[in-house]
Amino acid sequence: MVVFKSEIRNAPTQQIIKIFLNDESLDREVKDYLESFNEVEYVEIRKSVERNRTSKNIAVYGHQGIDINALKLKIDEGLIVYFDDK
Repeated sequence: MVVFKSEIRNAPTQQIIKIFLNDESLDREVKDYLESFNEVEYVEIRKSVERNRTSKNIAVYGHQGIDINALKLKIDEGLIVYFDDK
């Protein structure tokens, strides 16, 4: 079962990674985990406006100049391990 979905999105000032969790009760816990990544500048929980998605998502902002694709890969791998340990 897929526990999360992530995608790179274009925001007005920079690219961000949006993470959609199947279980929104884990939003705060996952946000705290993502804040531990050195490449991450800021993480926030947002209300989703996309169709056919969860009502909230986690927006991850990387530090200026970070390779967003590499960051997404690192986050995806980290979340897979994180949820496997649960």
